[in-house]
Amino acid sequence: MTTTPARHSLVVERLAVGYRDRLVFESLDLLVPPGRITAIVGANACGKSTLLRSMSRLLKPRGGQVLLDGAAVHRLPAKELARTMGLLPQAPIAPEGITVAELVGRGRHPHQGMFTRWSREDDAAVAAALDATGTVDLADRPVDELSGGQRQRVWIAMALAQQTDILLLDEPTTFLDVSHQVEVLDLLTDLNHDRGTTVVMVLHDLNLAARYADHLIALADGRLHAAGPPYEVLTEDMVRAVFGIGSRIITDPVSGRPLMLPMGRHGANGDSP
Repeated sequence: MTTTPARHSLVVERLAVGYRDRLVFESLDLLVPPGRITAIVGANACGKSTLLRSMSRLLKPRGGQVLLDGAAVHRLPAKELARTMGLLPQAPIAPEGITVAELVGRGRHPHQGMFTRWSREDDAAVAAALDATGTVDLADRPVDELSGGQRQRVWIAMALAQQTDILLLDEPTTFLDVSHQVEVLDLLTDLNHDRGTTVVMVLHDLNLAARYADHLIALADGRLHAAGPPYEVLTEDMVRAVFGIGSRIITDPVSGRPLMLPMGRHGANGDSP
């Protein structure tokens, strides 16, 4: 299927943002390639989630701005932004007693006006999201009775039901076993290929990031360390600078993408021969 041309641009300009008296970023600039899959990587506490929260306007900048099609996201009406950009945050909390179908249905709220009733289009969007995430059989179950992996897939279904052109996901593979990690990332790849959805996700697994992303953003010490295609960004120098460990980078025999082999203290010291 032909990819739909991307319609929206997302740009970070001189972003300064933080919490209380601590700045995470002082002047961050980056561009999210429209219509592509971008993975944000970096060590713990480097600002990956902070960046995603700023992009979605959950966190107000102290300086600079995040621009959606040239307009600052913090000045856009909330409902207008939600029709264009969807967010799956870390550890979202569902209302007590809500069922899976009800939670996924909340993804349709941005598409409803004050006098708009639930439509067949809404039903179809929810059904498609449940089917895509393998959660149809869970539709009538309370979310708080599900396992961590099941809940994660349900939250992803809600984000898909929103049907936005830009989708931000903070660690979407958290709580998932390896088979469901691959299923979710395959699903996001299909969404990108079939609908041209711009996907931006935080991932801890460097090798999954390199396999599935078109564009990598590596953060370190409150700054952009590197950005570009995986074969340019995922290097031994980057792994050492960003994560503080030695590694070897080889070609993944399955995907043809770069594959990182970490070097620990036992069996290898990480130094080049």
